[in-house]
Amino acid sequence: MIRLPAPLRRLVITLVVIAGTLSLGLLALWVSTPSASDVQQRVRERTDRLGVVLLQEDQVPPLLAAAVVATEDETFYSHHGIDSIGLGRAVLYDVTHLCLCEGGSTITEQLVKDVYLAGSTRGYNKVKELVLALKVEREITKNQIMADYLSEITTGYGRYGVSSAACTYFRAPLGRLTVGQYALLAGVTQAPSIYDPTVNPAAAYERRSHVLQTMLSHGLISKDQAVAAEAEPVLSAGPGC
Repeated sequence: MIRLPAPLRRLVITLVVIAGTLSLGLLALWVSTPSASDVQQRVRERTDRLGVVLLQEDQVPPLLAAAVVATEDETFYSHHGIDSIGLGRAVLYDVTHLCLCEGGSTITEQLVKDVYLAGSTRGYNKVKELVLALKVEREITKNQIMADYLSEITTGYGRYGVSSAACTYFRAPLGRLTVGQYALLAGVTQAPSIYDPTVNPAAAYERRSHVLQTMLSHGLISKDQAVAAEAEPVLSAGPGC
């Protein structure tokens, strides 16, 4: 039997104690947060309260979903609620800058923040957000998470949901938009107060251009489609919804 030197034994014991404490803490956190089995009910209540359309999975235009993933959460379809690399990058930034600046939130986490945490992920709520995101991914599909997220996400000043935004910005239903219009919707959610085209059309145009280039680089659209979309106005006066 190998006998470890005293300093190494103390280090091993310390690490075991820390690991055990963290494990107990995570277990307690998992038990203390909601089960997330009511996520669809919460989303329905939120959309009812906001007076917006709750989209079903088959009502989300594939190009819009792909644009949102490309610009907001590239690993959405492969992670289980948490983007470990993105989270690590955000934590490193916060530690080195002595702030809580970077969120590193996935689409699932953003949905959780709105329907379970009243829009706040400050302090301990950020930890609860991570646990709840894992739980939500066990309850509903990725396509449903995307539909729920797009149904209730902020899309401008006092405006929620992409269906409402489509009617306001383009006077057209969500399923009949152009490439440029889907790109604008995908981009505005990052900072609605800045990229709302009714308030700041120049910023909305620049953001849409960035989303279009991202879509092009991901093979979602062709070069000709990107050029044509760039020429579109950021607001349209269509026949209405």
